[in-house]
Amino acid sequence: MCGRFVVNERLTLPGLFEPDDLTPNYNVAPTTPIALARQRHGTREITRAHWGFVPPWATSMKQRPQPINARIETVSSSGMFRKAFASGRCIIPASGYYEWTITETGKQPHYIFDPDNALAMAGIVTAWRDPAKTEDDETRWVLSTAIITRDAHVAPGEVHDRMPACLTPDAYHDWLSPELDTASALAILDRESLEVAHRLTHYEVSRDVNSVRNNGPQLLRPLPADPA
Repeated sequence: MCGRFVVNERLTLPGLFEPDDLTPNYNVAPTTPIALARQRHGTREITRAHWGFVPPWATSMKQRPQPINARIETVSSSGMFRKAFASGRCIIPASGYYEWTITETGKQPHYIFDPDNALAMAGIVTAWRDPAKTEDDETRWVLSTAIITRDAHVAPGEVHDRMPACLTPDAYHDWLSPELDTASALAILDRESLEVAHRLTHYEVSRDVNSVRNNGPQLLRPLPADPA
């Protein structure tokens, strides 16, 4: 799964995001408004969305569930995600993400990243209409998003059984295109995410990550190696 990730001040995805487009956050958590790129009315745009998918039929922003992840195996067929996958694909930038292992002394976070590139996490985005607001209220539409995940056993040194499905720059244009059909989108995502998975590495970080109240670049410092 992907339940916490990092956006640092140097994050760049050529052709999509520059550092000035993003607000650094070293402990991005669900319900946070997060940056994403999408194609809308023929134009690529950067916007922000609530991290936690709110389907169009929800009666309020408090309604649950609000999934933060969508599985690649079912994202194109699920009643919750099918429409967004067909017409609301997006890219969510990350410097890396956290996963946890269970140890005798508690949950141990690991920072997972590509040593050479930022991550372009594949996602879906939808718009929810707040029924409590009037037609002339510019805030009546709320964007929400989920990150697509895949089996992590393809990644060297896996930490968790799920991982975000990521794209290479070669796929950005096609993935965001509304003309891409569902079968082709799935094929691209499977191929691209497999390629990125093989480049990932990780190390243990401080358990300060476990609390969303903690933030800052110190969270990415590797833990000292245990003495032999």
